[in-house]
Amino acid sequence: MAGSELTNVKSPRVKAARRLTKRAFREQDRKFLAEGPQAVREALRLDGVTLELFSTAEAELRYPELITEATLKGVPVHRASGEVMAELSQTVTPQGLLAVCKLIHIPLDEALKEAPRLVAVLAHVRDPGNAGTVMRAADAAGADAVVFTDASVDPYNGKCVRASVGSIFHLPVVIGAPVSPAVRQLKERGLRVLAADGAGKHTLDDVDLSGPTAWIFGNEAWGLPEEILAEADDVVRVPIYGQAESLNLATAAAVCLYSSARAQRVP
Repeated sequence: MAGSELTNVKSPRVKAARRLTKRAFREQDRKFLAEGPQAVREALRLDGVTLELFSTAEAELRYPELITEATLKGVPVHRASGEVMAELSQTVTPQGLLAVCKLIHIPLDEALKEAPRLVAVLAHVRDPGNAGTVMRAADAAGADAVVFTDASVDPYNGKCVRASVGSIFHLPVVIGAPVSPAVRQLKERGLRVLAADGAGKHTLDDVDLSGPTAWIFGNEAWGLPEEILAEADDVVRVPIYGQAESLNLATAAAVCLYSSARAQRVP
């Protein structure tokens, strides 16, 4: 690792990375932070995405393969003191590895060009932890894309990136898509658009999920507004067999996405 240890939290390099904790600066600089070994590992697998890497001496010893991979790919690696890493980290207990990555914006038409069969749409989703977990579930279910509408949280928010556990690097992520045009485009590409809502007339047990499907998931507190429900081909709820009042957004999304994934794979 070239260079001396970064110890000054006010150094230009540290300040340039620290500013990426704010959405306005992420959009201005076209960069974001990916924290933790799993996120760094997945970022390094994509050529040209990781721009620089900060690592503590302890993390160097714990994850030597990641330091080696970054070095071989020409990614500048900076050894950072614990104080500097604490300044850059957005967690209570920093893991000692943090990458500065290039934003990967993909237009909706590009994300849909390969005849997708499963797409997750986040409409008015504001909680970054939930949003990141939905990305992770979509990735695990084999979804072709995740669409964040213009009223949803920034997927490059630090908490969202961490909650995705690297999945943000695995599948196309569309940002800032207006809901109505996005729904029209999904339908034009042959996807059946289903709104997941507790007030749905049909349950997952009632609907045929074997065809190409786009699921719309709403806000954690108040769900989907009427105008979005009206644009969907159907409104579907997850059946509750026990006494729980409801499922949270991320859990309901995982159930819906896996139901579609399974239906599309069963002969």
